[in-house]
Amino acid sequence: MKLEFLGGVREVGRSALLVNDSLLLDYGLLSGNPPQFPVATPDPDAVVVSHGHLDHVGVVPALLSGRDRPPIHWTPPTMELALTLARDTLKLHGPANRRHGRGSGGQGGGYRCPFTENDVKRVTEVSHTHGYRESFVAAGHEVTFFDAGHIPGSAHVLVDDGDTRLLYTADFHTQDQRVVAASTDRPDADVVVCESTYSDVDHDPRRAVEERFVESVRQTLWEGGTVVVPAFAIGRTQEMLLVCEAYDIPCYVDGMGKRVTEMLRGHPDFVRDADALDRAAAHARFVTSHGQRTRIAEQNAAIVTTSGMLSGGPAMTYIPAIRANPTNKVTLTGYQVAGTPGRRLLDTGRAEFDGRVMPVSARVESYDFSAHADAGGLRSFLDTYADQRVFVVHGDRCEAFATELRADGVDATAPELGAAVEV
Repeated sequence: MKLEFLGGVREVGRSALLVNDSLLLDYGLLSGNPPQFPVATPDPDAVVVSHGHLDHVGVVPALLSGRDRPPIHWTPPTMELALTLARDTLKLHGPANRRHGRGSGGQGGGYRCPFTENDVKRVTEVSHTHGYRESFVAAGHEVTFFDAGHIPGSAHVLVDDGDTRLLYTADFHTQDQRVVAASTDRPDADVVVCESTYSDVDHDPRRAVEERFVESVRQTLWEGGTVVVPAFAIGRTQEMLLVCEAYDIPCYVDGMGKRVTEMLRGHPDFVRDADALDRAAAHARFVTSHGQRTRIAEQNAAIVTTSGMLSGGPAMTYIPAIRANPTNKVTLTGYQVAGTPGRRLLDTGRAEFDGRVMPVSARVESYDFSAHADAGGLRSFLDTYADQRVFVVHGDRCEAFATELRADGVDATAPELGAAVEV
């Protein structure tokens, strides 16, 4: 089996792995200004997508811009999430918005969108959806999805070419979240390509994180303040709504997370507790117009809104509105990448709004609601594959983690960008 690492190695972003020159696993982007794409544009016979986050699916429509139309295989939620993200990318970075200087946020302002509206339409024409443990054939390979416990619809991808069985973990979590249960499948494999995002971090127990978050929010609400909860639209927004409902915290939801929440309610088999998600959606108040935001920013409530790193979206309306009052609070719920407004706010107490850097007097806190396995989770997962060859990807310290694994007797390497290997 031949593996070509076209992205997502020694970095977090633009995941893309080409198998046997014919089967492409993921095709994402690395957020930034400008964003970065995989280092090659392959011409695969088929595409398999692990889950619906931009760094894994963000440029899949661009694969359909030529004469060939490779089939795309994914779970039903992943297909819908990919289409949602593609349409949002076009809205932010399509030709009209480039002409008028619009476009913002986590995907990098002002860059040229690598696909067209017609490419997005073609996605629906070539899509094939599959559930977990339902084997199918793609580019002559037998492929099976297993629940990765990361976000709804996320999958480990097992690829069998008749000689070698490859397990591409993609992103996964080994602890239960409210929105999805932990990854527990460990299919037999000869080679493992494993993510390593949190290879040097141990997450606190999720319940302890929840309780600290809830205590902090309740204290602010009791003092008469407002809490802005920046959250990623996919997975994290739904997690925060479930927490708010479970602890009876009054909350609003705004941004892309509204559409994603409603969409996921249509896929009950891919969430941990569909009834709980329905209750959470009923408990939250959905913001239906931009004009409501000024009034809502004065409410004694939590506001769950995109973007998770403050790089665009309604959060950039709410935080300026509440920033001057130290009774108010901003509770960041995900990792803040270096260089993002969220990271600047954490590090300096200041953030950029509409091109102006402003101080934020509201209290700023960060909570680890990560949807990735931590160091212990990665090790426990890889214990199953201690005698197999492991390629470490999707992390800021891939080489260091591979070295640590080798010290424990694992045949582990961290491939370089663009590397091609035979296994």
